[in-house]
Amino acid sequence: MNKKLISCLLFLSFLHLSNIGTAQNSASKATAPLSQLQQQFVDLRFGMFIHFNIPTYMNQDWPDPDASPAIFNPTKLNCDQWAKAAKSANMTYGCLTTKHHSGFCIWDTKTTDYNVMNSPLKKDVVKEFTDAFRKNGLKVMLYYSILDTHHRLRPNMITPKHIAMVKAQITELLSNYGEISALIIDGWDAPWSRITYDDIPFDDIYHLVKSLQPNCVIMDLNGAKYPAEGLYYTDIKTYEMGAGQRVSKESNHMPALACLPLQKAWFWKTNFPNEPVKDAAKLVNETIIPLNNVDCNFILNVAPNRDGLFDDNALAALKEIGKLWHNEGSVKKLPELDAPIISSNIAKKQPASSSWSDDSNIMDQANDDDFTSSWVSNPTVDKPWYEIDFDKDKAFNAISIAEEKANISKYRLEYFSNGQWKTLFDGENNKSVKVNRFERVWGSKVRMWIEKSDHQPSIAEFGVYDERR
Repeated sequence: MNKKLISCLLFLSFLHLSNIGTAQNSASKATAPLSQLQQQFVDLRFGMFIHFNIPTYMNQDWPDPDASPAIFNPTKLNCDQWAKAAKSANMTYGCLTTKHHSGFCIWDTKTTDYNVMNSPLKKDVVKEFTDAFRKNGLKVMLYYSILDTHHRLRPNMITPKHIAMVKAQITELLSNYGEISALIIDGWDAPWSRITYDDIPFDDIYHLVKSLQPNCVIMDLNGAKYPAEGLYYTDIKTYEMGAGQRVSKESNHMPALACLPLQKAWFWKTNFPNEPVKDAAKLVNETIIPLNNVDCNFILNVAPNRDGLFDDNALAALKEIGKLWHNEGSVKKLPELDAPIISSNIAKKQPASSSWSDDSNIMDQANDDDFTSSWVSNPTVDKPWYEIDFDKDKAFNAISIAEEKANISKYRLEYFSNGQWKTLFDGENNKSVKVNRFERVWGSKVRMWIEKSDHQPSIAEFGVYDERR
């Protein structure tokens, strides 16, 4: 038997055994509705991001992915110091980078030798972190990168073994460290990672996480791509403020997370101890409070140094924040929201037709997986329509219509089956992201008739999904 086959069988065996154990554990715990979990997350208001990994020792956020584990040597590692520093700022939780883009795992993983147990430290940092934060009364969250340049999990190179590795690593993280309140995923469906939700199937990973820990909120750091009003491939809307992403401080009504580093970068740099960090009063008054007021939880990154400790200037800033900011408890009740879209979009880049378009804003721009382009109906058309042709019957049970801004208020959805058009929905929906769910049907085409709009109808993205239910 060859080595590749043995490796795949080991992964499958590991996943099977882990899922048996976690299924038994999950069955004994009450599963909260997603709306309750979203509310609980927003009510936490303020927490600590901790970027600590191989980049800490290389003065780069994206270091050589083949750097030796021998350089990871925090001789004074003290996660209790981190937790007490978070408490001093009145934070409610911490989130640790278990694996960043260069693929080094800072837990005792069985999936790869590229991990902390083969470093001079030889300690499971995830365990140290989770134990310390829980001991200090703080909730625990974990960060995990899908992009993994050490293991060559990158665009155009993804194999079934990569998918098995991701599943096995997430299984370890959600099986061996107690209750994890949230999993923040990065390096997926981003312009700079170019790994799609089909390359590593989001649907599979989402259901795996929920099977292991039903009350774990999943966040993918994909806020730059998707419209602010819809939940696409995440339980919580996410905004990386350092990358220019901004949640509206006037109109946001979605459960959200925004993040920034206290220092000048995510991972520690040699000049950090002598450089000023962000101003505490400005952070509190211009960031934390305004974001909390629009249902947005704020997570502030603090980077440990190469000893595994926070620098004095970071500790001082956190104490000052704690003097100025206090958690005032539950925010206002979140509005009722559609369940997140987590399945593959089977309409993506399929042949599209429509009534005539306005100039170059043609029908192909409404299913090109780009929310910045749109199909726009020509102003001379009285009864606009938009259609996707699958060429053969496909199963589906959900349709989403995303507009740049809400203008379509009444519409009809149909599907073509056995030689005739059948109605799926006929009514009103004033949201800018309209999600329609129904019993599974089989059809070769899907069509939307636009019956009422307040100006020229337009569609940024038209999605069709076959959801697991």
